[in-house]
Amino acid sequence: MTDSGTGDDVAGRSVSGRVAAFFDLDKTIIATSSAFAFGRGFLDNGMISRSEALELFLTKTSYMFNGQSSNRMDATRDRLADMVAGWPVADVRRVVADTMNTVVTPAIYSEARELIDWHREQGHDIVLLSASASLLVEPIADELGIDRVVATEVEVVEGKLTGAITRYLKGEQKAEAIRELVEKRNYDLAASYAYSDSLTDVPMLSLVGHPVAVNPERGLKKHAAEHGWDTRTFKNPEPLFDPPGAKEIGIGAGVVVTVTALTAFGVWLAQRGRGDSSA
Repeated sequence: MTDSGTGDDVAGRSVSGRVAAFFDLDKTIIATSSAFAFGRGFLDNGMISRSEALELFLTKTSYMFNGQSSNRMDATRDRLADMVAGWPVADVRRVVADTMNTVVTPAIYSEARELIDWHREQGHDIVLLSASASLLVEPIADELGIDRVVATEVEVVEGKLTGAITRYLKGEQKAEAIRELVEKRNYDLAASYAYSDSLTDVPMLSLVGHPVAVNPERGLKKHAAEHGWDTRTFKNPEPLFDPPGAKEIGIGAGVVVTVTALTAFGVWLAQRGRGDSSA
């Protein structure tokens, strides 16, 4: 296999351009949600309130057990955009850097690391695409040695987040981003790969000759089976999903009981309503 010009892929088919491996992030590379992973760090640094920390935790609970439909993704996007308005970008980068090794690095699937390394050995370009903000995604890409990142972009004015989203990389927008890269990088999509857990990423997966459903939620698992796509399960590590203690988030024991009850109720609802797609 060559990464440019002509050659043959692993199946012996002719390759007319560069080969790329496109990766979704949440539940595909990491066993958590990048959008919520740094919430404790933001709380500890006074960037969010205790009630907002609780809200993030409950939203993450629902996401980890049941994923998010397209509409839920949009609602979460809008809520997070409101929450971060006015945050200094320097503070966000500092919190992310300070907490990467304790929050995100341990949540990277070893199977994903091995797969990324395999693609690198084959000379493939590796591209990380995520609906999470680039401020959060880029440090994770650095940890994995991935140079090319396309993610949601947020507006910054005078060093602060405004809460406006200038590019939202969800669903069809991921596919459009790949098409743009094809124009710039001369990728041979028929010889390229794509990996995701989410039904919302079908447009991205459908573009390549080697689509792979990783830890697929029910909708994508069904779609993959109907279209003969490869399916893989990444298990190491188990999803990082430890409820915060009272000391950690600075709330009383009575509220912790409430959190536990709400979480259990949310899990029950998620199990009843399973079938929505994830992000």
